[in-house]
Amino acid sequence: MSYLETTADVYRQAAQEPQVGLCCTTNPVWQLPGLSIPQRMLSMNYGCGSTVNPRDLTNSPTVLYVGVGGGMELLQFAYFSRRPGAVIGVDVVSEMLDASRENMRTAEEQNDWFRSEFIDLRAGDALHLPVADESVDVAAQNCLFNIFKLDDLKRALQETYRVLKPHGRLVMSDPTCEQPMSDELRADERLRALCLTGSLPLQQYLDMITEVGFGTVEVRARRAYRVLSPQHYATDEVIFIESVEVCAIKDPMPADGPCIFTGRTAIYYGGEEYLDDHKGHVLLQNQPLAVCDKTAGALAALGRDDIFISPSTFHYDGGGCC
Repeated sequence: MSYLETTADVYRQAAQEPQVGLCCTTNPVWQLPGLSIPQRMLSMNYGCGSTVNPRDLTNSPTVLYVGVGGGMELLQFAYFSRRPGAVIGVDVVSEMLDASRENMRTAEEQNDWFRSEFIDLRAGDALHLPVADESVDVAAQNCLFNIFKLDDLKRALQETYRVLKPHGRLVMSDPTCEQPMSDELRADERLRALCLTGSLPLQQYLDMITEVGFGTVEVRARRAYRVLSPQHYATDEVIFIESVEVCAIKDPMPADGPCIFTGRTAIYYGGEEYLDDHKGHVLLQNQPLAVCDKTAGALAALGRDDIFISPSTFHYDGGGCC
């Protein structure tokens, strides 16, 4: 049995009998006006963060969500795109698709605005998406891509890049880990399916995203997630795992490399009204400007003593230099 078959078995069982917190710290339940989320949908909330952000969802976008779970984020996306087929949900586990359909019928009873036809559920997987080229505005996955081994992760990223329109957005939430893991942990297919031992270091995760062509990447949140202790797992040391929320934008790749925002800020406090670096960045006197890591490095290389550049906060909420 391959690790992907093991994963399918884990989530087949989770579809048939909801398991609160099965693999993850359950993701946020946004309290949007007029939105009522069915209890069974909440119980099947298998994620490590959130991929739903109103600034990604203007103008009723077409949204693709891979790995549907109980359908909570599908319903949240439909809140912003209230038209037939606007939200496409793809899953390889037929039982999960059936459970999501049932949950949508309950959601329709609880929400006057919602129609099940807003959501198009399709059988398929992240490695072979049943979606046309450049046909969606936003693609999303929550605690799925971390399960893939490296070659499959690259394929999944290439597939989402393929289906996104130019300037479309891939919004993801995944566990990451900066510490090495034992071969025994990495080889444990069930722990991989439970969103634990497939976790990559953040920089490697970001590199894989940009290598498939995404020109802009936003690290929007980074938070504590899980601990693997020697008392419970095959490790000689305590391993700390974080979860990260990232948005990768299908912008053209800049000649000097991708713009990656990790929550850095530049502040000019010199004697002039503003500082122009003649590379497209104007810093007003004592006004914070969000900058990508590339711009932060270029400003630091100027060697000035009147520019403050913050370290990465791993929180980014828009705006800035690029």
